Amino acid sequence: MNYLSVDQVSKSFGDREILNKVSFGVDQGEKVALVGINGSGKTTLLKIISGLIKPDSGNFSFRKGIRVAHLSQNPTFESNETIIEYILSGDDPKLNLVKRYEKLMQHMDEDTDPDLLTDTLAEMDSLQAWDLDSQIKQILGKLHIHDLDQLTDSLSGGQKKRVALARILIEKPDFMILDEPTNHLDLDSIEWLEQYISSQKMTLLLVTHDRYFLDSITNVIFEIDRQTIFTYRGNYANFLEKKAEREEVERTVVDKAKNLLRKELEWMRRQPRARGTKAKYRVEAFYDIKDKAQGHQKAQAIEIDLKTARSGKKILELEKISKSFPNNKLFESFSYMFKRGDRIGIIGKNGVGKSTFLNIIMNLVPPDSGTIDYGHNTKFGYYTQGELVYKEGQKAIDIIREIADFIEMGDGSQISASQLLQKFGFPPSQQYDFVDKFSGGEKRRLQLLKVLMGNPNFLILDEPTNDLDLMTLNTLEDYLETFPGCILMVSHDRYFMDRITDHLFVFEGNHEIRSFPGNFTDYRAKKAEEESQKAENEKLVEKKAPVKVKVEVEVEVKKTKKISYKEQQELEKLEKEIAALEVERNTAIEELNKGNDDHAEIEKLSKRIGEIGKSIDEKEIRWLELNDNG
Repeated sequence: MNYLSVDQVSKSFGDREILNKVSFGVDQGEKVALVGINGSGKTTLLKIISGLIKPDSGNFSFRKGIRVAHLSQNPTFESNETIIEYILSGDDPKLNLVKRYEKLMQHMDEDTDPDLLTDTLAEMDSLQAWDLDSQIKQILGKLHIHDLDQLTDSLSGGQKKRVALARILIEKPDFMILDEPTNHLDLDSIEWLEQYISSQKMTLLLVTHDRYFLDSITNVIFEIDRQTIFTYRGNYANFLEKKAEREEVERTVVDKAKNLLRKELEWMRRQPRARGTKAKYRVEAFYDIKDKAQGHQKAQAIEIDLKTARSGKKILELEKISKSFPNNKLFESFSYMFKRGDRIGIIGKNGVGKSTFLNIIMNLVPPDSGTIDYGHNTKFGYYTQGELVYKEGQKAIDIIREIADFIEMGDGSQISASQLLQKFGFPPSQQYDFVDKFSGGEKRRLQLLKVLMGNPNFLILDEPTNDLDLMTLNTLEDYLETFPGCILMVSHDRYFMDRITDHLFVFEGNHEIRSFPGNFTDYRAKKAEEESQKAENEKLVEKKAPVKVKVEVEVEVKKTKKISYKEQQELEKLEKEIAALEVERNTAIEELNKGNDDHAEIEKLSKRIGEIGKSIDEKEIRWLELNDNG
């Protein structure tokens, strides 16, 4: 069943053609990834499909009656809107009911209307909304969204992206459009999102640079190349294989066309210019062959071969550095001496101090205690999450010439700023474009070029993969693999971390930084092994301990054992239900004490009070059981 049809869509910005008569379809249940170099039109196409901008020509349509949701790179919110209001807005009766219930629970006091609470609980039961409430809390928890009364105006860009993603996942539309959904998520959240989407029967169109994510969830890939669409059935690994085959076929076609063109050219030149009998079909064929022989203009390949400054014997030494903010201790007494060729990745949940750690090394934020000893010849290149800084009306060539007109390469030669831009994927036609017109990925690529132009021997990279296209990522990885200096980076791109790093600083959230030899996959395997061994040791303790000791151990284990997430949800539900039942019982008792002469009503109230008491007793017994396990 077709959910989306795109027919002959074209779009240009000024004299720059982005899309040329693009056509494709998305069927129900397909999970489609849109790939292509920065500036190829991925985000533009998503905005057209989402109705945010209009195409110059062509049209598109969704199947009538399906619900469509779009996650943009920079979602917008209403002013003075709380997180809970945004997430649970819409016309869905269940969502509106859950929103009312959550507000009552968060702000329940003596003035709470008991009838409203009772009615709300009854509606939750009748609409079977408890499961939805549980799912909402799970999604919010996995995306680290906790303060639901916080105003969206006060959120950072990354927090807004996570809140907008949560809303879409909770709404469960028929068709989801996601633009870079893994940006601003920590590794745990990315892995959870990957598993969640993989397990759901949903129709999806997304843009992402995360190759593990692509490989795991997609079954169709659309590549935007030369303003048109190429379709590949299968995951990312299959895409790479089939793309290579397509390009090889194209090269063969071009070679054959060139040979035929030479013969046709000789024929064209032999014919008299004014000869009217010249075969028209041969003339038309000549120009067709000429087009094929010229071949398609391939995307400008990026070349990184900039000079790297020599490093000295001492690189960088951290001695017992600590950092805290009010009510938040990030890390304490961390020491490390960097060696030549260190390639270290930093991982951990959002908010544990990863970017602060980099800023301390760069002397932008002071540590609370400890010392930092810099080597005399250490030259840093710092690539931050902040956006490219440029003046209004600046062109790409202007930004590079601000640094130097000529740049020294790794082999000692010099090239001009224009030549360097071309090597970095900016052809001459684009070098004089206003930077305002560049895509987010193109701006990030220009920002990366500025950092590398400083000839650093110690690269510090904070989320370098965000918004970069797959071609740029592969080129950057090739460069970093042979980079002779030190690398210290924060990244949520698991593939990138696996390929570049051989050591990790793990911010585990307990005020300590764990120094781990190995890459991300090594760490995950080690962590799984440790957890498995811990569980096995607990079983052995239970089996081998004497009877008397065993009882004591079991009691201790029982006290410390955490209840499951489902049981925790049941516990919270019981607490709320017991509170609501007690309110209802007190209301009924007050009504009974008014001295109503209606015997039928009195009997009804008495019966209800007994039923409520019995229900409270049953729920309290279950509540005690769960608390004993917790």
